[in-house]
Amino acid sequence: MPNVVLLMSDEHNPRYASPYGHTAIQTPAMKRLAREGVVFDAAYCPSPLCLPSRSAMMAGKRVHELQTYSNCNANLDPAPSYGAALAQQGVHTVYVGKTDVYAPGDSLGFSEMVLPGDRAWPGDVNHRRNPMTIRAGAANRAKGYGPRESAAAGDLRCVDAAEQWLRHSTPQLDRPWVLVVNVTNPHFPHYASPDLWDLYPQGGDLPAYGPELESARHPYAISLRDHFETHDFAEDDVRGLRRGYLACISFVDRQLDRLMTTLEELGLRDDTVVMYTSDHGEMLGKFGMWWKCSLYEDAVRVPVIAAGPGFKAGTRVTTPVDLLDVQATLFAVTGASQPEDRLGTPLQMIPVDDRDRVIFAEYHGHGTRGSSFMVRRGEWKLIYHVGAPPQLFDLASDPEELHNVHDACQVPAAELEAALREFCSPEVEHSRAEAFIEAQLAVL
Repeated sequence: MPNVVLLMSDEHNPRYASPYGHTAIQTPAMKRLAREGVVFDAAYCPSPLCLPSRSAMMAGKRVHELQTYSNCNANLDPAPSYGAALAQQGVHTVYVGKTDVYAPGDSLGFSEMVLPGDRAWPGDVNHRRNPMTIRAGAANRAKGYGPRESAAAGDLRCVDAAEQWLRHSTPQLDRPWVLVVNVTNPHFPHYASPDLWDLYPQGGDLPAYGPELESARHPYAISLRDHFETHDFAEDDVRGLRRGYLACISFVDRQLDRLMTTLEELGLRDDTVVMYTSDHGEMLGKFGMWWKCSLYEDAVRVPVIAAGPGFKAGTRVTTPVDLLDVQATLFAVTGASQPEDRLGTPLQMIPVDDRDRVIFAEYHGHGTRGSSFMVRRGEWKLIYHVGAPPQLFDLASDPEELHNVHDACQVPAAELEAALREFCSPEVEHSRAEAFIEAQLAVL
């Protein structure tokens, strides 16, 4: 059976990658992987925040099922991981780098856990929603960019360890293996080595869509800007952060190239599926918003590119997928059985253009006053906010989500809300989240 190498970055908006149409960014390894395999044009995370998204993928469950609502890790219950489920079926599973899930890395049941990056208890405690916490001093994050010789030292240690594992351990294995490698770039702050910073002298542009637009004036968008104090960002800092983001993505691309080159040198490339993805996206100043925490496309979309056995070279898939599908792919590639209680469909089994498939995402974390839920089917996308107006976007004609057509297009709005309620009751899950968050804060 084939093996798998999965590289997972942190906070990569796929619009900033050459396989997804960005013409200025230098991502030759991603472009090569896309040429040799399949690009998924509409891939989503389960929730646009680190711990919720990574936990959902790790367990193959929805965020509201796990109650991993935020980056606070107090009171979380453990759940079986895909690493343990694969290992129990004879697949050697190796996890390198950032974990940031519902339990410490060493307890997740992988065959090997290398340099686990666990979030210190109790994690982020700025997630009260009523009244909403304002993250004091968050505006200082605007200065987090520029050239640094020591940038990405932790990521380099992780990729070094992964490369050494490939060279020294794979010759000794007589069974399929899965190697998951995590890097924290291009997550803020956007520091980069001088050579990468110098790649983008013209990269410090301004967002095309600012805080004056309709979608930026939605109450939940305003709350996020208030929470992070982004209204205080100076123009020079906006330009610097955007330039640094490009440099950080090029760093990730170089790590993908290292892993692919190592597989080739070891004669393993033909028998290995290589996948690249991220845990969520990055608003990068669009609508005056930064980082994630929003169900707009820039924050909730992720890159998904896969090449190797089972993936036809040069294919683009427009059917919406998510990270639960990426998780399911690990079972299918290695010949293991996916546990019945796990969600997700293997990527290689998803049709190229299925306009009936529905993708679901949710957000319950910091910076908003209530829970939000998203469903996408075909080109229609509904964002349902508890306590605030819903939003409906026709992504075919409005890919930037500039115009809410919820009131004008009542039929698709009703159809998508019905689809949403097949996943969960937004009101019930909002109430469960409220109670859970307050219980977390009570123990601190």
